[in-house]
Amino acid sequence: MAKKIKKQELEELQGVIGKLNQIKLRIGDVEVQKHQLLHQAAIIESEELKKIQDDLENTYGKVSINVTDGSIEKIKEDEPSKKD
Repeated sequence: MAKKIKKQELEELQGVIGKLNQIKLRIGDVEVQKHQLLHQAAIIESEELKKIQDDLENTYGKVSINVTDGSIEKIKEDEPSKKD
């Protein structure tokens, strides 16, 4: 017959491993949520924000817009665009 650890030791070991596995599962869930949020942010940035920027540029020309108060300032031709 194979030698075994005590029942209490086995239960303690199984409990700790169970907790660790639960934490790893939760980390996986959080990573999936992170991926989904990054995907949503990329869509908003590449589609929604780009459309608004294009519409504003068509209306006001090449300007820098203060997103706090809505004021605009013309961008000089030799200055790079501040869209980034």
